[in-house]
Amino acid sequence: MNPRQMKQMMKRMGIKVNDVEAELVIIHGPDEEIIIEEPQVTKTVMQGQEIYQIMGGRARREKIEASVDIDEEDVGMVAQQADVSNEEARTALEEAGGDIAAAIMKLKS
Repeated sequence: MNPRQMKQMMKRMGIKVNDVEAELVIIHGPDEEIIIEEPQVTKTVMQGQEIYQIMGGRARREKIEASVDIDEEDVGMVAQQADVSNEEARTALEEAGGDIAAAIMKLKS
């Protein structure tokens, strides 16, 4: 089947295919990102659903550093309970991933 016939058949079936100009595609996961440079991206719309297909390009994986928001009240409570400075309490909270009890236990041991 030639490309022209294929397009006509897809059109009759309600399928639309378009190329998407993209320089970079980033897939953000819980622990890492997949970065695809110079990809070929195609968007297909079928029965109201959008489907993106990514081909080619150079892919690389990068680890994501988790950042934890530390509340000043938590820092104060840990500092008071463990009898340490606010800086030490903040460091312990960051290392414990924001877990107050774990930070206090770490500082007291």
